[in-house]
Amino acid sequence: MTAGSLNRVQDTARWAAASRALESERDDALFHDRFARRFVGEDMNAMRELSRRVGGTWAVVARTVLIDRLLIEAANDGADAVLNLAAGFDTRPYRLVFPRSLTWIDVDHADVIAARARELGEQNASCVVEQRALDLAEADSRRSLFADVGARFRRLIVLTEGLLYYLSDDAALGLARELRALHPQRWIFDLHNRAVIEMIRKRTGGALRGTAEMRFGPEQGALIFEQCGWTIRSARSSAQAAGKLGRLPFFMSLLSRLPAPTYGKPGWPWAGVCAAEVAPGDAG
Repeated sequence: MTAGSLNRVQDTARWAAASRALESERDDALFHDRFARRFVGEDMNAMRELSRRVGGTWAVVARTVLIDRLLIEAANDGADAVLNLAAGFDTRPYRLVFPRSLTWIDVDHADVIAARARELGEQNASCVVEQRALDLAEADSRRSLFADVGARFRRLIVLTEGLLYYLSDDAALGLARELRALHPQRWIFDLHNRAVIEMIRKRTGGALRGTAEMRFGPEQGALIFEQCGWTIRSARSSAQAAGKLGRLPFFMSLLSRLPAPTYGKPGWPWAGVCAAEVAPGDAG
């Protein structure tokens, strides 16, 4: 990370953690992540400014709340494991109550996993937690991980929060196909379209660079993954959720109440949280 810019996808984990830290410190906080500020460290002011330039922290806050709800629902439905790809500084096993029988597997670059271990190693989680240091761009290591997890668990939830938009189109669709082959119970992910990418690039002055540059933003939203064998179970707009949660600026809150297509429309910003299941006929 350099002054005013993020150059590695790992740096974006601190950006998201800063948003969670700021929300956690509100009197009316929607969740409490007591570890978030520790992960941000001396970068807090820079991360706060970056969020201000893109319009605030509401997108990460809404994303967090929506995914929390989907994960709790999945756990109550009998999931036996969560595979958390590009885990960043997600601390859900330490702030949400999951069944003790659930296994939570965090996967990220070695430096991120090392930072997680320093802060969380002695903390009590509500379920079993495993940490895997792995660069998801390394195909052989990624496929070996998927083979291991697929062999161990039968009711698996895959979470890719804050991952897809940093991939190329080919990499995102390839990952979707590999995850489908795992036959998970559910895939939970967030997504946004090209208009959001262009808006962030413009408002930040191109601050996201290198592997932190956003690239994947399909105009058809999550429907793009149907060609990979997925059925979209749900899709929730981050802006509409943030409006209902009381986190949008006033004018945006008015706009968020207007009817809109599930995945927005080309040229208009849309971001959201989706859940998908293996399409019928592809599950066996």
